[in-house]
Amino acid sequence: MKTLTKVLAIVAGAAALAGGVYYYFFMREKKPQVELYFDDGSMLALPGSAPEAAEFLDVAEEILSSIPVSA
Repeated sequence: MKTLTKVLAIVAGAAALAGGVYYYFFMREKKPQVELYFDDGSMLALPGSAPEAAEFLDVAEEILSSIPVSA
């Protein structure tokens, strides 16, 4: 029984490490996304590559470029 517990702990640790590595190399990249929130509580999320999102991304980029961010 102790051997089974050790094996399961090793497998769980390896899976957690693999998940962390996958996230670090592939999912960490920030992808632009437009989220529209409405008064009734609903939300619409558009990927940054969608043609409908282009206008919103242009406005957001203009606003963010006009406000300097200090480190």
